Amino acid sequence: MQQITSPVAQEGAPFIAFAALCALIFALLGLIWPALIFLVLTGFVLYFFRDPVRVLPAEPGAIIAPADGKVIVVQEVEDARFLGERAQKISIFMNVFNVHVNRIPISGTVERVHLQPGRFYAADKEKAELHNEYCALTITAPEGQRYALVQVAGLIARRIVCRAEAGDVLRAGERYGLIRFGSRVDLYLPLQANVTVRVGEKVRSGESILGYLQEMSS
Repeated sequence: MQQITSPVAQEGAPFIAFAALCALIFALLGLIWPALIFLVLTGFVLYFFRDPVRVLPAEPGAIIAPADGKVIVVQEVEDARFLGERAQKISIFMNVFNVHVNRIPISGTVERVHLQPGRFYAADKEKAELHNEYCALTITAPEGQRYALVQVAGLIARRIVCRAEAGDVLRAGERYGLIRFGSRVDLYLPLQANVTVRVGEKVRSGESILGYLQEMSS
């Protein structure tokens, strides 16, 4: 998988360039208010596509948040789509002001990547889980535990970017994709994982700990 080092996600380049070009053209034409509007828009787009450096926790077995945002679901579910077994599900909702770069929560090997076309309901609603477009990674950790990482499109988010491919060996905290513009990421974990995060908590991708994998039974 291609490594990204820029402080701004590369997917934002066309939007940033367009807004900046419009601001420049209006300024050259002497149209101050349109120029100011597009200048502000350029700043917002830069802010939206920011890709800050994050410091990965050093705690062994930590499950790292894959997205910035608010935890809206923590529950056991019957997962027939991704793992084919009962699992612990954590959902993180991203609004337009959150960092939208997604990261790997647990080191492992990508076994499968599946993009499913669908609808674009509001991502924080229950029906979004069943009907919205999504991209799912099934990943196997070094000790053999399997988990699923699912990017879900939303009402405004109409583009899912996933750079990971089957066979990639990814590290915890590594960037692998993003969603434009505001959506959610679902994480399906083995039942034995010790989940410590709670509904309503705000988390940061690559830094916040959602729980621990080390307490799983063999």
